[in-house]
Amino acid sequence: MSLKFAYWVPNVSGGLVISKIPQKTGWSFEDNAAYAKLAEEAGFEFALLQTRFIASYGAENQLEAISLASALAAVTTKLKLIAAVLPGLWHPGTIAKAITTIDQISGGRAAVNIVSGWFKGEFYGFGEPWLDHNERYRRSEEFIRVLKELWNQEATTFRGDFYRINEAPHKPKPLVQPPVFQGGNSAAARAMAARVSDWYFMNGNTLEGFRAQIEEVKALAAVEGRSLSFGVNAFVIVRDTEEEARQVLREIISHADPEAVEGFRSQVQFAGKASPEREGMWADSNFEDLVQYNDGFKTGLIGTPEQVADRIIELKKIGVDLILTGFLHYDEEIKAFGDKVIPLVREKEALLNAVPAN
Repeated sequence: MSLKFAYWVPNVSGGLVISKIPQKTGWSFEDNAAYAKLAEEAGFEFALLQTRFIASYGAENQLEAISLASALAAVTTKLKLIAAVLPGLWHPGTIAKAITTIDQISGGRAAVNIVSGWFKGEFYGFGEPWLDHNERYRRSEEFIRVLKELWNQEATTFRGDFYRINEAPHKPKPLVQPPVFQGGNSAAARAMAARVSDWYFMNGNTLEGFRAQIEEVKALAAVEGRSLSFGVNAFVIVRDTEEEARQVLREIISHADPEAVEGFRSQVQFAGKASPEREGMWADSNFEDLVQYNDGFKTGLIGTPEQVADRIIELKKIGVDLILTGFLHYDEEIKAFGDKVIPLVREKEALLNAVPAN
């Protein structure tokens, strides 16, 4: 299977870094409609819309993911739109209908990313209970099971600890079964992915770190008689020379917003310590890593087009199926990535596929 490319939709202000460096990246509908069209032309296949309701890590303004995905569905023709949702702030029956509606509008291009939740402030702010770590993942698993039953059964009855569904019909059905994405680095997250999700997103990491995650989740899925696909988060800095790219990284970090970064660190460490392992997705992240809030610098897509393409091929070799990208200047860099990097990756994939397996 050819590698797939996705990009983070900047539907929150401040871009994809917790930094005060000037950015050519907007967050409005008009901005995101333009980015989506550029991404389609550039060879991207997926777009992930973030879920955020209350300001965190300096992102003062937020557009809701499902509503924006519906709007983008109407102005695009190829891009698959992954709307992130938070169980606990949504009911699965409502989301099943909303995602089906996007599927109908787009002709089968809807997907959903289930975010179990790390930001207690949102739940507290809206007066909703904040569950213990593993309970959040148990709720998310029920949420996904309800989604899939509603999409596939004439009428759904479900009896769980979090949701009760009573002979509920769901029409129309999706034109294409919406794939279910999720992230999470805890044992509970990996086990849930193995049981019910279609895609497993990983925060930025080393090749060795990615390989270990992929092997573990694949093994867990095999026990369930299932398989799933894997995506990695990466912040991309492509310049004519490696030194130019590294200088951009240094400038992003030198302009970091310390208060926002430390606020983010405290929230994610609080959430991670609630897991039985007492660590979460950001357990090994230092200050510089957290300036890109999903550890995107760690993945190493920083350098010349050739260097970045080579790194992407190394990710493919260890079992990565999708590269989820973020950029500093969306106005320019989505197109540049499509012009300079994706064609190189396709050439290298063709060469890789032509080599007989030993």
